[in-house]
Amino acid sequence: MTAYFRRQLVDYVEYHRDPWNCLAHVFGIISLFLGTILPLTMWPLPGFGGHVTLAMLLALPVLIYWLALDPVLGLAILCSAIALLAIAAAIVANLSAPAVWVLTGVLIVIGVAAQVVGHKVFEQRKASMADHPAHFLLGPPFVMAKLFIALGFRHDLAAIIGPVPASYPGNR
Repeated sequence: MTAYFRRQLVDYVEYHRDPWNCLAHVFGIISLFLGTILPLTMWPLPGFGGHVTLAMLLALPVLIYWLALDPVLGLAILCSAIALLAIAAAIVANLSAPAVWVLTGVLIVIGVAAQVVGHKVFEQRKASMADHPAHFLLGPPFVMAKLFIALGFRHDLAAIIGPVPASYPGNR
């Protein structure tokens, strides 16, 4: 884990203490990622054997960024991204272009709604990226870190993220 990631995570976790908000982020992040890559999967890039799409090319920089922040979490996110890229390819192969665009819109609305509900209803605090725009890219590593901690791995991350305090207002 880089020192930069550690500093960003310390700030990010303060906006994401409620477990329901974290669960909303899981659904929101997956929906937003799939909604973003879905239409880009319709465009294969010539010269790469027809198996590389614009979605893969445009996802690459952020995947490299996540790998640089924390190689283990980055690798787990990369595996998840590969699965979502495969799902997007299967959807594109089986739906018409207008249906892909409709599904894209639905996924983006669901993703944004999950984030808004998570912060407004459960966290009762504005989203962290309102104060720290760099936090826009910290959702996937945070969610993956929570998963690793729940599975008993990455005690270094558990020390930063920690459990939800019993006195937290979101605990009812």
